Amino acid sequence: MIRVVVGDITKLEVDAIVNAANEALAPGGGVCGAIHQAAGPGLAAECQAIGHCETGHAKITGGHGLQAHHVIHTVGPVWHGGDQGEADLLASCYRHSLDLADRHKLISIAFPAISTGIFGYPIDKAARVAANAIQGWLDEHPSTSLSDVRMVCFNDADAHHYSTATAENSH
Repeated sequence: MIRVVVGDITKLEVDAIVNAANEALAPGGGVCGAIHQAAGPGLAAECQAIGHCETGHAKITGGHGLQAHHVIHTVGPVWHGGDQGEADLLASCYRHSLDLADRHKLISIAFPAISTGIFGYPIDKAARVAANAIQGWLDEHPSTSLSDVRMVCFNDADAHHYSTATAENSH
């Protein structure tokens, strides 16, 4: 089951939060900057040691100064109008993040609205991709350890899009 909540992803007590990262895994702006700031310099050092993550893929690190035990870094696509494979790449972000969480036997994971900030992905379209990808992954992995999957939105307007998309996907 997917829960949609409004809040600060950096303050959640979950096994993993997902970082909407850049390919260099460097501290950036938006959610990425907030996660790095809250986690402290150890996160940036661990990311620098990993070095790189391709768009649509994910890497896992420790949580450092966060309440979350892990950070799963995924690189979402930049929006170019929707005909450059953006939806497939965005869905891949969610699937790869869930694969990593499952491989590490995590129980709870929290996602931000990947690619909807400076990468420009329209929130309504991103919400549908996220809901489809997460629900599809959960359906394909009925024995997963993950029992708490959250979409964490910055405000009520964003949460409305994710709630609507999630409700359309529920069984």
